[in-house]
Amino acid sequence: MSVIIDSHQHVWDLNRAEYAWLGPDAGILHRSIPMEEVLPSFAAAGITGSVLVQSADNDEDTEYMLEVARRSPQVLGVVGYVPLHEPDRAAQRLAELQREPLFCGVRNLIHDRSDPNWLLRDDVDATLGLLEEAGVPFDVVGVLPEHLQAVVAISERHPRLRIVLDHLNKPPIGAADDEPWRSLLARAAENPLVFGKVSGLYSAVGDPADWTVDGIRPVFDHALEVFGPDRLLYGGDWPVSLIAGGYARVFAGIAGLLADLDESERARILAGSAVDFYSLDLALPDSSTAPATDLQEETS
Repeated sequence: MSVIIDSHQHVWDLNRAEYAWLGPDAGILHRSIPMEEVLPSFAAAGITGSVLVQSADNDEDTEYMLEVARRSPQVLGVVGYVPLHEPDRAAQRLAELQREPLFCGVRNLIHDRSDPNWLLRDDVDATLGLLEEAGVPFDVVGVLPEHLQAVVAISERHPRLRIVLDHLNKPPIGAADDEPWRSLLARAAENPLVFGKVSGLYSAVGDPADWTVDGIRPVFDHALEVFGPDRLLYGGDWPVSLIAGGYARVFAGIAGLLADLDESERARILAGSAVDFYSLDLALPDSSTAPATDLQEETS
């Protein structure tokens, strides 16, 4: 059976956790969105597993995701929250989470913080050292050039820390110029332990749904050039993808980007890279012969 892992999925319950960013102005996203809602889309696209990623900087969101993961065979891992700026409490919480079989990484909503250099604080850096020593991957949800610059600095300070750039650090899709994103992404990719998620590639100008495959292709091509398929992960970004046309449209867009790659390259981006980065408990066929899904058939 073909394997496709969505490395970037969310669920949230407004009654279980506080989501500071998820107010009435979030429109169609301002409601509780359970795992069950995405399953028909997963089935239609041939998704065989997913990684749940934190949506709030609190323990309650992480606990909710872990509960969902325990009862959902589709979920292969959970990227949770520890307070990076509180090293002592972070160490305690990290030890608790490491006892959870499905825990596979840490993320903080750095893009919602007013300080673009927050990741370079001494207290945050101390906790990143804990992640490095524990072998726990770190998701960076960056949106600014400073966030990519911070990844470069973190890579030098913590050379054994695995880092993945969520949504490729939000390239300026739809803008006239893609610098300094292009140059900084290449610098970050010089570290072989930095990966990138092919996810959330929506228009950065105007309506998030105003994107096309041709419009995002230069971004993908650049990411493929600097990371190679071995360090790119597919992510559907559901349910945020609802504001960009929905799961089927987003997956079809990724399918268009991958159509010219060979089977082994597609297999890496669609599954193998996620398994390696997050150390997921999933045996894959040899990457050179893995039968990647016929994307054109899946999305027709």
